[in-house]
Amino acid sequence: MYAFELNKLHVAELHRRAEQERLVRVAARVRRDDRRAARHSGRKEAEGPVSTDRKRFVHAA
Repeated sequence: MYAFELNKLHVAELHRRAEQERLVRVAARVRRDDRRAARHSGRKEAEGPVSTDRKRFVHAA
């Protein structure tokens, strides 16, 4: 009976881990989709590509 109880606990832990990993994947997918939608809509985000306009600065002598 002891082995059966240990197995039940182990199975419950595996189910908990699997659900947690699914939630992490869903959250990552949502963040990725939000970034893609922002890129396509032209909306500015707090984190985005940095401007690389080098003509703004003068060359050192």
